[in-house]
Amino acid sequence: MKLGIIGLPLSGRSTTFEALTRQRGDTASRDEDRLAVVRVPDERVDRLSRMFEPQKTIYAQVDYFLAGQGSQKKEANPWLPVKACDALIHVVRNHGPDRQPTADFRAVEQELILSDLIQVEKRMERIALDHRRSKKMNSEEQQHLTECRRWLEAETPLRHRPELADAKALKGFALLTAKPMLVLFNNEDGDPNLPDLGETAAHEKCLVLQSKLEQELAHMSEEEAAEFLKEYQIGASAMGRMIRLSYEVMGLISFFTVGDDEVRAWTIRRGTPAVEAAGVVHSDMQKGFIRAEVIAYEDLIAAGSTAEARRRGTFRLEGKTYEVQDGDIINFRFNV
Repeated sequence: MKLGIIGLPLSGRSTTFEALTRQRGDTASRDEDRLAVVRVPDERVDRLSRMFEPQKTIYAQVDYFLAGQGSQKKEANPWLPVKACDALIHVVRNHGPDRQPTADFRAVEQELILSDLIQVEKRMERIALDHRRSKKMNSEEQQHLTECRRWLEAETPLRHRPELADAKALKGFALLTAKPMLVLFNNEDGDPNLPDLGETAAHEKCLVLQSKLEQELAHMSEEEAAEFLKEYQIGASAMGRMIRLSYEVMGLISFFTVGDDEVRAWTIRRGTPAVEAAGVVHSDMQKGFIRAEVIAYEDLIAAGSTAEARRRGTFRLEGKTYEVQDGDIINFRFNV
């Protein structure tokens, strides 16, 4: 799963990327596209690892993408580099005497809406041409596109219309405003407050990040960072929450497999049935699926061990259609 970082010039996109990924950048690298894989912090994985003491501990991961200034200038559509991303992180500047966070947010939002509207109208023109040539039309696609145009002309991003954002007939278009979005306000150091967003706050998932501070922390060791936070009386780094929120904004959850050899978090979309979750672990498990032996994370922690959890009867058997829940610990029974 990949998140694209967007924002106006000087918003702090590069600083945010470097803080997220613990990478150092320079002027040359900022002209190039950058992609980094980042571990999703999860206290549940930490706790399970202490319980089972496995040989390996593997966390969920997400990819962060930052389009280089050079590649954006080359494209006729500057938003093309992030079309392949599953979600967007919109970095908004909220520091300096001339800050205008709401206006900056709306400026980018309007560009995304315009980009989608142009794409939708071009497709509708093609459909109209095919109709005149007596070619068969996809009525569902045409209906969805008409609805998209109506909302986009009303300056409403499609992520606010889930029935359109999730429509299968539109998936191939990769419309920008249909992608889930996390709005990240880049504040001055020492300012943990969200700006006054008016109605915007009711519709968007927002988070404050002091990116300069977070960038400095990212380049420290864990011990140095903890000492720094304590010395300056700063609460915990916001970066872990930022990564976790970006994971959640895509509608993703984690389930776990545990044992002496490995404790691992597996990433699936919310609502995934057990048989498909088994396929994430191994294709043979999906092919020969019999049952899923499931226990909730909280139940296992409360019991203190798998033996005690079994004695309490908190393990249960689930079939193919069981909807896997965030935090489920699963052992798949299969036969091939």
